[in-house]
Amino acid sequence: MFDASPPEPPRAPTLVEVAKEAGVSRATVSRVVNGSPTVAPAIAAAVEGAIERLNYVPNRAARSLANRRAMAISLIIPEDAPQFFGNPYFAAVVQQISAELEASDYVINLLLAPAGKSEKTVRFLLGGHVDGAIVISDYTGEHDLASLGARLPVVFAGRPNDPDGDRSYWVDIDNRAGARNATKYLIGRGYRSIAMIGGPHGLPVPADRVTGWSEALEQSGLTGPLRESSDFSLLGGAHAMRDLLDSGEKIDAVFAASDQMAIGALGVLRDRGIRVPDDIAVMGFDDSPAAAAAEIPLTTVRQPGKESGRRMAWMLLQLLQGERPPRVQILPTDIVVRASA
Repeated sequence: MFDASPPEPPRAPTLVEVAKEAGVSRATVSRVVNGSPTVAPAIAAAVEGAIERLNYVPNRAARSLANRRAMAISLIIPEDAPQFFGNPYFAAVVQQISAELEASDYVINLLLAPAGKSEKTVRFLLGGHVDGAIVISDYTGEHDLASLGARLPVVFAGRPNDPDGDRSYWVDIDNRAGARNATKYLIGRGYRSIAMIGGPHGLPVPADRVTGWSEALEQSGLTGPLRESSDFSLLGGAHAMRDLLDSGEKIDAVFAASDQMAIGALGVLRDRGIRVPDDIAVMGFDDSPAAAAAEIPLTTVRQPGKESGRRMAWMLLQLLQGERPPRVQILPTDIVVRASA
């Protein structure tokens, strides 16, 4: 009689079968699977060969119980969804972190936790669901998660506003030097009345960029008007540019603390019939994909988003392995010259 029942799925090989195939003990296989450095290279190679031949997949749940680990890492974005999906910086950093963690046994989950709304996120992180976290904020470093480092292995993108800052691990770019070099570039091109569109007041990244701009002007005996924005957006840059033009202050160049603000400024200058760079030069900061695609391609400061992601992933893996990597890593920037300046 014809049997219409589906065939039984193939049985998954067991740890004992791997041990028998490799000619070692079950405990040795377990040590190899868990990455123990105490196994001799030749024996480890024999075990790995047996694993490959049998197509053995370690039982993540059993390993997690044995190690008291969740085998999960959270990537936390302390921003609203529109800011996350509209900002190319996040894509570059998250892509690189994911690539770096691909070779590990950790799974990754992504959490959006806007500033001031992170209580639920903190409860989740401290509830045993993850072994560590990477907090990625594009500019501010300002969020309710800054004190997490005292209770969980955490690496931050940017210097956190942390009362226990001497215990935080973070990767950042040299915002002050980047802004100083950008302003010096404009001075070197002959511009003398260089305005700045800064970011939100009182936060580490925009403050460092304003300081670098100011230092370059002072070193050359120059001054320039400053306009702050409530955020780093196109609308923020446009509003600040209109305010600069309406003030009647003489300017021949504008340095914006983000590409998004610089592109917003370009739109206002175009609408007012002001030529870029003939009448007013414009420079941004980030080297986002939008900078090269702008109506007038944007001269800007390149920050190494992919390298930042790589360093953060490495630091967190070191912490999870019980190591103590350098607490702070500062990455350099460089200038990308295009048509706007």
